[in-house]
Amino acid sequence: MARKQSDYLAALLSDDEGSLAAEADKPETAPPPLPRAERTRGTTLLGRESALARVASGEVRQVTQLLLDPARVRVWPGNARSYAHLSEESCRELIDSIVAEGGQKVPAVVRRIEGDPDHDYEVIAGTRRHWSISWLRRHSYPDMQFVAQVAQLDDEAAFRLADLENRARQDVSDLERARNYAEALKAHYGSHLTRMAERLKLSKGWLSKMLKVAALPDAVVAAFASPADVQLKPAYALAQALDNSDKAPAIRKEAQRLSREQTARRAEGRPALPAADVLKSLLAAPETDRSQPKNATVVLARTGRPVITLQSSNRQGLTVRLHSGSGANHEDVANCLRDLLAQLEEEGRGLKP
Repeated sequence: MARKQSDYLAALLSDDEGSLAAEADKPETAPPPLPRAERTRGTTLLGRESALARVASGEVRQVTQLLLDPARVRVWPGNARSYAHLSEESCRELIDSIVAEGGQKVPAVVRRIEGDPDHDYEVIAGTRRHWSISWLRRHSYPDMQFVAQVAQLDDEAAFRLADLENRARQDVSDLERARNYAEALKAHYGSHLTRMAERLKLSKGWLSKMLKVAALPDAVVAAFASPADVQLKPAYALAQALDNSDKAPAIRKEAQRLSREQTARRAEGRPALPAADVLKSLLAAPETDRSQPKNATVVLARTGRPVITLQSSNRQGLTVRLHSGSGANHEDVANCLRDLLAQLEEEGRGLKP
């Protein structure tokens, strides 16, 4: 008697293949074990999901694999990955792989939902696969199916499953994960950090740092070209500096200036300020601010050193100081001056024609 697909997948998701007998919907008479070659082949194809779902061992009660219309599948909001930020460029390698292999080979993990007339399932692990299949159906592959294994998971188990997948993904930023942890701490663990660390099998100290980074204000994150530039170690130092009431105002002020500069660079097609330079400028802002005259506006170079200081602005004009030793070349100085003039114009302090 052939082993039912749901039982076979449930075995792949369990810690011990011998626990198959405890799964729901098992046949009355236990079937003979699968040949080793078949088990190996299945494990190869589903290795990622097998490893992921071991985290949820005990909550996974039964699993079924289906071919789904991705339009009937929504993305679970508890996942760290930002679906809105996925693009053809970021998924290009996966899209090409799916086309080359004639379809999606590694199933996603979804769970059934009720009460939503537009969707039947939601993605727990496999957000990029869902996006890629959806894109392919809109671009010359209308019959492409979303391959998924359906698991019964509570929210906490779903979070752990999604988190394990995201740990292996370089395109999920530290900031995305950190904010996902902060939300999960309250939603699933009653704000008990120790309990959460134990469940996720993470260092309590490391998790504490992630939660600290999660608290970075959006206005400060906007100083970076992309939230993906906010990495754990340097961002933790920045978060600590923002806790200092003497340093925070200067850092926030510098973040606003950098955000405007990033926006101007995007509009003009110029390269964005590198993350390392942004971080250096933010961390140096308190010292730079203290060294300048009261109400002075300072424009920094990529090195974090001052390029231009606006010393006064009145009806007679502007008085600026150009600093030597900033590391900026003539073009950089000219760009900094343009950025300063644009900032003053926004503030109503620009040069009058």
